[in-house]
Amino acid sequence: MEEVTDEPLYRDRVCGIDIGKAELYATIRVPSDKDPARRASETRRFATTRRGVLALADWLRCWQVPAAVMEATGDYWKGPFYRLEAEGFECVLADARQVKNLPGRPKRDRSDSSWLAQCFERGAIRPCFVPDPEFRVIRLHTRYRRDLTEERTREKNRAEKLLESAAIKLSSVVTELEHALEGAEFFTPEHAALLKAMLERIDGLTAEIGKLSEVIERLLAPYEEQLQQAESMPGWGRRSAEDAVAETGADMSKFPTGGHLSSWGGRTPLDHQSGKRNGRARHKKGNKYLGAITGETAVAAGKTQTREGARYRKLARSRGKNKACVAVGNTQLKVYHKLLSNPGMRYQDLGPDYYERRAQTRRKIAYHVRELEELGLEVTLCRPGPAQDDPEPTQAA
Repeated sequence: MEEVTDEPLYRDRVCGIDIGKAELYATIRVPSDKDPARRASETRRFATTRRGVLALADWLRCWQVPAAVMEATGDYWKGPFYRLEAEGFECVLADARQVKNLPGRPKRDRSDSSWLAQCFERGAIRPCFVPDPEFRVIRLHTRYRRDLTEERTREKNRAEKLLESAAIKLSSVVTELEHALEGAEFFTPEHAALLKAMLERIDGLTAEIGKLSEVIERLLAPYEEQLQQAESMPGWGRRSAEDAVAETGADMSKFPTGGHLSSWGGRTPLDHQSGKRNGRARHKKGNKYLGAITGETAVAAGKTQTREGARYRKLARSRGKNKACVAVGNTQLKVYHKLLSNPGMRYQDLGPDYYERRAQTRRKIAYHVRELEELGLEVTLCRPGPAQDDPEPTQAA
C-alpha cells in the first residue's frame, strides 16, 4: 500500500473571510513554495469600508486567489461581497449552519476565517443563493412595500382599538353603522385628534405603497411573462407574483429542482433522524419573505375549488392549518419552479375532486387484484408510461 501525503483539494487557492461590522479577517490558503504537499496560510485584518475591501482585493490578486467565501451573518456580508464581486472575484456565501462553530474549536474571528478557508478548499461548503444585481434592486422595493403594508395594517388595528376604547364597535357591525355609533358619547375630542393622526398616517402609507408599486411595475416590465405564469396559479395575485419573482429571480436554473426551491423557501420539513427515532416534525427556516408569500397564497388557494384548495382543506382538517399552509406552500413552489422553467406554460388545475378520483382508482385496483388472487393468480402491476396519479409533473403541464 502506497502512502499519500497530499490531500485532494476542491480548490487550490482560496480565501475565507469572517466579517464584522467595522472590520473583517481574511485568511488565504495557497500551495507551499517549499513543499507541494503542504499548504501556506496567512491571515490579515481589513476595514469593511470601500478602501479596506479594495486593499483586500489587491492582496488576493497578489497571491492569485480567484475565489473567496464568507459567512451569511446579518447584512454585514453584502458590502464586501458585492465589492469583491464587482472586482471580478468569485464570491461564495456560506450558510451559517454549514460552518458553525464546532465543540472544542476556538471561537475567534481570526480562527473563523481560517476555518472557512479550510472548509472551502475541501469542497465542504454549498453556496447560498444570491440574486443578480438587477433583482437585488427589485428586492429592496418589494420588501419595503411589504414592510409598509404590514405597518399600515398595524396602524389600522390601532385605530380599531382606539374606537373600541370609546365603546364604538365598528368592525363587528360595520354594515349597521347606526348600531356601531350608539356608544359615541364616549368619543371625546382627544379620541378624535388621535384618530385623525392615525388616519393621516394610514393615508400616507397608502400613498407610499402606491408609489413603490409603480416603480416595481416598471422594474419588472421585462418579466411580464414570468409574472403571468405565477399569476395563473390558484391563490396568486399580481402582488404575490411580483414579490416571488423579486425573491427568486426569473432564472430557475439556479435551483436544480422544485424541491431545492421549496427548501430554500423554508417549506420543507427538517430531517432529525437518528436510528429509529425521528425528531420533531418542524419545517426548516428559509427565506422569510418567500415563506410569507406562500403563507398568504396557500390560505387564498384553500378558498378555491381547485386541487390545491382541496389539499389545503384536507390537511387543515386532519393536521391543522399551520401544517396545511406549509404543505400547500411546498406544492406551490414546486409548481412555480416548473412554470418558470418552461416559457409559455400556464397552470392547469387537476380539479377539486382529484384526490377522490385517485382514491377511487386505487380502490378499484385493490378490488380487482384481490379478485384475481382469489382465483389463484399472481398479479404484477406495471404502467406502460409515466405515472398518471403523480400531480407534480403534470399539474403545470
